[in-house]
Amino acid sequence: MLKKLVDSYPVLTLCLIFLLILLPNLEVLDVTIMEARNFITAREMLTDNNWLLTTMNGEARYEKPPLPTWLTAISAAFFGVKSVFAMRLPAALFVILLVVFVFKISRGLTQNNTFAFRNALIAGSSFYIIGIIIEAPWDIFTHGFMCVTIYFLFQFLEQKKFHVKYAFLASLFIGCSFLSKGPVSLYALLLPFLLAYGFTFKYKPLPKKLIAIVSILVIGILIGGWWYLYVRAYDPETFAAITEKETGNWSSYNVRPFYYYWSFFTQSGIWTIPAFISLLYPYLKSRVKNLKAYQFSLLWTLLAVILLSLIPEKKSRYLMPVLIPLSINISFYINYLITEFKTLQDKRETLPVYFNFGLIGLIGIIYAFIVGWLLKDSMEGYFLYFIISGLILFGIGILIFKNLRKKELLNVFYLTFGLFATLLITALPLKNALISDTYKPISELKQQSDLNLYQFNYIAPEVIWQYGDKIPPIKLKDGSIEFPKEDTFGLLAIGISPEDAEYIQSLYQIEEQETFDLNQVSSNSRQYKERLQANYYILTKQH
Repeated sequence: MLKKLVDSYPVLTLCLIFLLILLPNLEVLDVTIMEARNFITAREMLTDNNWLLTTMNGEARYEKPPLPTWLTAISAAFFGVKSVFAMRLPAALFVILLVVFVFKISRGLTQNNTFAFRNALIAGSSFYIIGIIIEAPWDIFTHGFMCVTIYFLFQFLEQKKFHVKYAFLASLFIGCSFLSKGPVSLYALLLPFLLAYGFTFKYKPLPKKLIAIVSILVIGILIGGWWYLYVRAYDPETFAAITEKETGNWSSYNVRPFYYYWSFFTQSGIWTIPAFISLLYPYLKSRVKNLKAYQFSLLWTLLAVILLSLIPEKKSRYLMPVLIPLSINISFYINYLITEFKTLQDKRETLPVYFNFGLIGLIGIIYAFIVGWLLKDSMEGYFLYFIISGLILFGIGILIFKNLRKKELLNVFYLTFGLFATLLITALPLKNALISDTYKPISELKQQSDLNLYQFNYIAPEVIWQYGDKIPPIKLKDGSIEFPKEDTFGLLAIGISPEDAEYIQSLYQIEEQETFDLNQVSSNSRQYKERLQANYYILTKQH
């Protein structure tokens, strides 16, 4: 059944699989700081009509180009500006877009539908490709658009004749990628692709191909660069200050050593060990069926890591584009195991396979016991999720061991993906059972009080997002305090200095109301964040 679907409708099958995996629990996880900033900007596009001169909490926010925010705002206009599902939906759909075009790139590279389908499943179940939806959601847009670019560019390069359609579409999607996060994906994904393609397949005829590629790049940058020119023309001082700060961060913020990314293969999650083995060229060069394609994916992966390592500023999430060529690379190793594992006798080859998939099977078997112990005091309301997820994962774990014993690696592969899918579909809602009793959201304050709300010092973006409206600051960047005109107003504050407190008390009567705490873990947890807490006061002017 699956083989028939893959052969006849591979793209539709991939779309249905990942829609089922990603959409049911899209709003379960907490909104992260990066999401909150982006969601606030999307909300203010709708409420304040700030579609070009983008804002966050009423202040200019030009750090990120607007295309992902436009798509998010459009989704919110349809499904509700308060809906986390609406805000996350475009990013989830772009994961599916990326998966589909990884399939298309892989199929174009190998001419093998089944290989490409498995490759797409690996990409879509790699830890950071899924995690990026909430960790840094605008990254999936820039890299998703660039995957589409690479597919059309690959089609263009493979043709002997000049195909205007492929060249135009490649330029268009370069522009979309640029309008999503600037040159990030040009550098991290497209440049290593072009270098790897040149080293592996050569550009023939060289002069014409290089001129065409440069033309495609220039047109793409022009398509994506107009917004920067617009903002620079209409708000030059703010744009210049933000640009200077952003470019300065590349060499002075989160600086890490060159070798910081050397463990990049661990970002693939359940495919970590196969990812590592797939990088061992001396081992695999005589075992893969399409050596040229394998050399290309390996070179693309390694060049992406090297180029990212040259940038002083480093974060784990910046490795996400590396997982795209790495997923192709992993597929060559998985394909070798599927076809040859039954005949392998060398324990150096078989033990890593048994260990990797045996560990995954064990996770499925013991899942219910571990989760049951962790949630023994908070299972009320979530017991059905626990039962369903526990039974399915236990069954998958048993089947993984049975098929490992029979050396049926194709079944093991699909069962491994099934375990990943089951965790996201049935187990993820159990996260809400762990919410601490101290959790106190601010989402209802706007409905409960008619007072205008202001902030003193720093208030986390997550708090502003959940409040549902702008919270203007009364302490300005130069340290001065500018009180609102109304006699009575609400104030959110964390850590007011004694000097500021004394000055405010000389002018206003202060009534402490309550403390909002968006942490869903207890205060003694290592994941507890002080910035998600804020004290709420009502201030009344003294006469």
